[in-house]
Amino acid sequence: MDTDRERHRARETAFYLFTQQSLPACKPVLTPGWVIAIFLFMGVIFIPVGLVTLRASHCVVEIVDRYDIDCVPEPSRMDKVSYIQDDSIPKNCSRFMKVHKYMKAPIYIYYQLDNYYQNHRRYVKSRSDKQLLDGQKYHDTSYCQPVESNNNRPIVPCGLIAWSLFNDTFEFIREGAELKVNRKNIAWKSDRGHKFGKNVYPFNFQNGTLIGGGKLNPEIPLSDQEDLIVWMRTSALPSFRKLYGRIEEDLDVDDVVVVNLMNNYNTYSFGGKKKLVLSTSSWLGGKNDFLGHACVFVGCSSLTLAIIFVLLHALWRHELFTLEQEKLFRVIRTRSTYI
Repeated sequence: MDTDRERHRARETAFYLFTQQSLPACKPVLTPGWVIAIFLFMGVIFIPVGLVTLRASHCVVEIVDRYDIDCVPEPSRMDKVSYIQDDSIPKNCSRFMKVHKYMKAPIYIYYQLDNYYQNHRRYVKSRSDKQLLDGQKYHDTSYCQPVESNNNRPIVPCGLIAWSLFNDTFEFIREGAELKVNRKNIAWKSDRGHKFGKNVYPFNFQNGTLIGGGKLNPEIPLSDQEDLIVWMRTSALPSFRKLYGRIEEDLDVDDVVVVNLMNNYNTYSFGGKKKLVLSTSSWLGGKNDFLGHACVFVGCSSLTLAIIFVLLHALWRHELFTLEQEKLFRVIRTRSTYI
């Protein structure tokens, strides 16, 4: 009993101290010396990190080619939507990409879409993650509307995201020889293993009157349809890139890569853009100068603030010293008059 009472009193005491803000605490005093040292330390750290990051980004070689306009025949450029929706018109197109700097394998192939809002709330919700994993065993696909079923039969995979699958294709040729494109392991391993079923196959997909994007092979399980898996990971920004494959050969300076592509995907209805990107990578990933510029900016700002604080501290210290001297002289004069 005595032990319980002591514990209760200790808890009451701790609660009382907490509510009265009387608990022992560490309260660091930021003196001018500490503030200046912190800003100097930040500048010394961030500027080299930013420069190293920028160097790594600049080592990445990129070739970007926009093809959505040039791959439309001249007579059809006044009405691109009718052109892309007419299946009787061939959509094949050839592009030439010149290598201006040595590109070491692996060379990553991306397709880039601009002005494409994959982050739209209705679009993002139009999918069924449980159906992607369990297939037709899962029947509640109400979130997939308006692409939920066709002819009273379920659609696998359902939803607007899968329905709008990107379906442009690319073939790469250098000096008359085809460059093999490795399209394996382009999706996240976690997505392949845990989000798309190994025994789930496409069913009744793109069989309606309104066809969206690409079609899927009904004999290949969803876990092996990596184009779909990459596409289903929606982007947060209206301009994004998605991995198409990898070229496992080096490209030398002045090499000309001929790209034979099929311009199937409709971005003309909403004013979108399509680009093909060939890119190498560094230890930091792809080409992105933002992180380096941000680090350099933070470092330079910190050094600038440190210099300003040093000057202010020296100025105020001199003024305080002058005021102390004046007070001392006044005291001495006052005492001398009394004497």
